[in-house]
Amino acid sequence: MGFKMGIVGLPNVGKSTLFNALTKTASAQAANFPFCTIEPNVGEVGVPDARLDKLAEVAGSKQIIPTRMTFVDIAGLVKGASKGEGLGNQFLANIREVDAIAHVLRCFEDGDVTHVEGRVDPVADAETIETELMLADLESIEKRRANLVRKLKGNDKEAQQQDRLLAAAQAVLEEGKPARLVEVDAEDEKAWRMLQLLSTKPVLYVCNVGESESVEGNAHSARVAEMAAGQGNSHVIISAQIEEEISQLDAEEAQMFLEEMGLHEAGLDRLIRAGYELLHLETYFTVGPKEARAWTIRSGTSAPQAAGVIHGDFEKGFIRAETIAYDDFVSCGGETGAKEAGKMRAEGKAYIVKDGDVLHFLFNT
Repeated sequence: MGFKMGIVGLPNVGKSTLFNALTKTASAQAANFPFCTIEPNVGEVGVPDARLDKLAEVAGSKQIIPTRMTFVDIAGLVKGASKGEGLGNQFLANIREVDAIAHVLRCFEDGDVTHVEGRVDPVADAETIETELMLADLESIEKRRANLVRKLKGNDKEAQQQDRLLAAAQAVLEEGKPARLVEVDAEDEKAWRMLQLLSTKPVLYVCNVGESESVEGNAHSARVAEMAAGQGNSHVIISAQIEEEISQLDAEEAQMFLEEMGLHEAGLDRLIRAGYELLHLETYFTVGPKEARAWTIRSGTSAPQAAGVIHGDFEKGFIRAETIAYDDFVSCGGETGAKEAGKMRAEGKAYIVKDGDVLHFLFNT
């Protein structure tokens, strides 16, 4: 189960610097956090999780395999992208394929770096991209509803549901609001997701600040934080300049550099974790002598569905899941100790997996 975060931004906001730092850091990481380039503008990065290292230590696992998040460097955005300006069509197609948007905003003052609009206003920049996504959605909805007319005349139930949802999105968009604000009933959720409207994507605003502002941020990032909170979105403060410098260092040097800057961890780690939280993702673990491995699931995933992340046959033939909470696994010194202490539970198909569960699945082949 892969999760993709699209990195977008206007020209000269630090988007490419950030993506380059991300890929350099990932490629330089130890085996704990592998990185691979799928395409020139796509990078896969291990999600930092100290629990995985601890589980491997307790179980004596030979290999550590973290769960991953994919970052897509989406280029070509300018005002008018919804009408095909710049690389607009490609930009919009790439956005459809991601689960969430990491929107890099310029929150630094630098007379040597030209801003495309001639001013530093991250909130206005965010509105530019949001507007392009909404305009593209409106155009798409009008075309789709026109194509449904014949099926609607034939009382096609699926077409009726689709048209009803498209009409709800259109009404919100025509008020100048993103489609993510549409309230969708549980029975419509799957059909709603299938519409793949651009302005339904959750947004993580990445405030790119100067080196000296990397800890607390500044007035620009404070405005972004207020905007994000009002939208129900998230924000993270990062200095792309610092991240680029860190990407050139080994792990020990990078940690010393961060401490000198008053930072506890790299901004990229915070970015990955914030993206994980934004998408309501959780982690469960499988642990043994060969490997300790993290797996990504959405919050609310049942035990059979979680098993299906490993292999479809695990879900089809699911019998039960042997479950140990992370804290119990560690405090009892591993699986054997947890069993002896009565901390291992047998859970059936109705069990909702919790973040940090250590699972062993039993299934019929």
